[in-house]
Amino acid sequence: MAIENDDLHADATKLELSDWREWANNLEIDSLFVTISGAHIHGFASPDSDVDLRGAHRLPLESVIGLGKPRETVDFDGVHQGLEVDLVSHDIGKYLKLLVKNNGYILEQVFSPMIVSGHEFLDELRPLAKNCITKNHFYHYRGFFATQKKLILKQQPVTAKAVLYAYRVLCTGIHLLRTGEVITDLNQLSDEMGLSFVGELIAAKVTEKVAFRFDIKEHLAKLDDLERKLESEFEASLLREKPDSKAASELLVRIRLANRSP
Repeated sequence: MAIENDDLHADATKLELSDWREWANNLEIDSLFVTISGAHIHGFASPDSDVDLRGAHRLPLESVIGLGKPRETVDFDGVHQGLEVDLVSHDIGKYLKLLVKNNGYILEQVFSPMIVSGHEFLDELRPLAKNCITKNHFYHYRGFFATQKKLILKQQPVTAKAVLYAYRVLCTGIHLLRTGEVITDLNQLSDEMGLSFVGELIAAKVTEKVAFRFDIKEHLAKLDDLERKLESEFEASLLREKPDSKAASELLVRIRLANRSP
């Protein structure tokens, strides 16, 4: 059954997915799906937050088996409905290769609750992607946090946005290692992790205020505690060690053969 969720998160983001579908459909790519990523699915979008659209498309069979090297990734940006928008789409071959390499960004795009287009394709892709979730996604989330922590240490003053992204990535990683489920909304994750102060940080970010109730050193200590929890969840995780790359390969072959010229 196709996923119907055009109104999901509408109050929080004020995005009309049908409007973004029309924008994406005007792009000259053979799109398989487009979802929304970034702050809008993390639960802390500001009224003027950029809209990050991510997805996959398919290239003609002749272009991927010929001698030339096709352009596998396309990036479109612009302004729509008064908001800056950026769409990045990978050819499905590249997309599936990233999926089976423990790429957390790809997982979050596939399981985004905000689907712009490609509901039926995602109905097929999501079970396959579920079987590509492994305990080794730990390395993605630990690496993402390390990068975010460096940003926080360099910032003067430190922004609520930077701190929120650090909490979000750790909480998503911990939840994934515990359950095999991809959840990116920090509002939902904060209850599970006992982070009662997250609402204040989100309010500070949305209103572009920098001041926190807690000193930044206290936030860094809490983040370090969460990083240790991420490590312990990795050690205890019962998730599979390797992704099901065979199923991904079979899907790619079906897509390629179905896209031959007459």
